Amino acid sequence: MAYFISSFVSVQAQESSGSWKAGVAKVNITPSEPHWLAGYASRTAPSDGKLTDLWVKALYLEDAGGKRSVLITSDLLGMPKALSDDIRTEINKKYGLKIDEVLINSSHTHSGPVLEAALVDIYELDEKNKQRVIAYSAQLGKQIVELVGMAMKDIKPVKIFSENGVTRFQVNRRNNKEANLEQQTSLSGPNDYAVPVLKVIDAESNNLMAIGFGYACHPTVLSSNEWSGDYVGFAQIELEKEYPGALAMFFQCTGADQNPLPRRTVGLAKQYGKTLAAAVTRVLEEDMKELAPILTTGYKEIDLKLATPPTREELEKVAAEASGYESRWAKRMIEKIDRKEKLRTSYPYPIQLWSLGDQKIVALGGEVVIEYSIQVKKLLGKDTFVLGYSNDVMAYIPSDIILKEGGYEGDTSQKVYGLPAKWAEGIEKSILTGVSDLAGQSINNKE
Repeated sequence: MAYFISSFVSVQAQESSGSWKAGVAKVNITPSEPHWLAGYASRTAPSDGKLTDLWVKALYLEDAGGKRSVLITSDLLGMPKALSDDIRTEINKKYGLKIDEVLINSSHTHSGPVLEAALVDIYELDEKNKQRVIAYSAQLGKQIVELVGMAMKDIKPVKIFSENGVTRFQVNRRNNKEANLEQQTSLSGPNDYAVPVLKVIDAESNNLMAIGFGYACHPTVLSSNEWSGDYVGFAQIELEKEYPGALAMFFQCTGADQNPLPRRTVGLAKQYGKTLAAAVTRVLEEDMKELAPILTTGYKEIDLKLATPPTREELEKVAAEASGYESRWAKRMIEKIDRKEKLRTSYPYPIQLWSLGDQKIVALGGEVVIEYSIQVKKLLGKDTFVLGYSNDVMAYIPSDIILKEGGYEGDTSQKVYGLPAKWAEGIEKSILTGVSDLAGQSINNKE
């Protein structure tokens, strides 16, 4: 593997004379043959149709001094580390973009394709379907690398603007039970209803070129076996209808404990998509902050500790008493122990920080709960864009409170992702310190 970076920061700043340059591109990644869908253990068969196409989209940027970056968004559940590392390595080889200059975000739709080496214990795939997953993942990697080249080919001078909007269909699923919603007259948090928006305008024609936007909420309205971007896909479709010629790109924020409720109908997915698109449209049509053509980028991986793994005896009990993916997980851990493999005790957790002018964008790996958005904004400012599901989706990332409370996000979800244990105490401080350190280095370099 070409990239293995436990701590790496690259920050560069330039004078603000000149302008931004940008290029955009997209590629259809809808599988051409039946393929297993990612996200639900209850699915027992490959895809049987298509509701919407699936896309990967790229926004390539250059600032006034030639500093470069590329934002890649995708209709995928999450990018596993091996595939993400390979993609970023190839982008570096072909185009010279370093790891800090590449941001890969997944929408977390549960109606996209299974990828190789992701959530391996959930899916009971026969050999034929395993080979399809391997082949599709390899092809996807090539498509994304080529996509970056396409975005770089037709760059032009642009102006970039940012602002936060708001919409409120996210529901904190830990504090509000889905079955009781019809009886509730109020909802409990925490929440972050922000809708971060980037607007990219062709400086010569003044036409809208790209719309980057996000929200912190699971795309789990739908659970059929049809391909779909879920409400996120419908939001992008709505915006591209509203603004012909513009590329609409969704980046998932820290919505690991946030669900769109109620759910489970196509009508609701379309409703939430239109609601989100309307929030973005409102921001686009009001005053937005123009960003100076100065780009800084930073990236590091921190050694995020895991708790003590279960013993072989404890795993044997789970394997015997549990069912489905939990039993398969326990049996796989036992096999590792029997092969004398050392179970993982930590994970190289990715943290990324970009500044476009004075607009800060923090990108965190994994399924990040909403508390991180709240805390990062306290650190860096309320207008900061805080993304989850970025560069590597390896597990749920609970807050300290959720880790103590347990439940799916805090305790058992590590089995879904194949980790041997839940996270160790102090996870929140470790990540926030990483963000703070990265921001401090960026600020010092700019000064």
